[in-house]
Amino acid sequence: MRWAAAIVAAALIWACQARGDDLRLDWPLRPHPAVVRSFDAPAPDWNRGHRGVDLAGRPGQPVYAAGAGTVVYAGMLAGRQVVSLAHPGGLHTSYEPVQASVRVGQPLTAGTVIGELLAGHPGCPVAACLHWGAMWGPAARADYVDPLGLVASTPIRLKPLHAALNNAGINRHTSLWLAGHPLCPPLSKSCDGL
Repeated sequence: MRWAAAIVAAALIWACQARGDDLRLDWPLRPHPAVVRSFDAPAPDWNRGHRGVDLAGRPGQPVYAAGAGTVVYAGMLAGRQVVSLAHPGGLHTSYEPVQASVRVGQPLTAGTVIGELLAGHPGCPVAACLHWGAMWGPAARADYVDPLGLVASTPIRLKPLHAALNNAGINRHTSLWLAGHPLCPPLSKSCDGL
């Protein structure tokens, strides 16, 4: 059992690093807007929920591309003006209600104005709200995610490695040894004070 835990720990330690740099987005409204309705993912996926966040704004306010990408939709959809962008790596973001100033197929850099915010988003408690959504993969099998978790200014907090390994039943000495800590030769007690 202990060897299995050690193998799992080693796999975690030597696994490829996540590339969060490529997935960080900017705010689509400036200045930094208030969030008036949070992300509320439905479970299961087909149930009702809120697959994005609503950001407070004002009618006519510029809406910006949250990241570099290509416009995949700009127009009326189900009675709402929508702009949808495809970003590298399979992420899609959507913005509504937005009067588009971009066209389908147009490549964009982060911060490009994509249109103007319109009034009339249902349930919005202020003059205008931008509904901002994010999803991974094609629309038919989309995994919706909270776009706020992708904003570059959102701090990322990682749990300490040793705490995670201890929860898996691996002691501090073994975890340091598995990590190749220079003061911790295999099967020695010299790293106990670290």
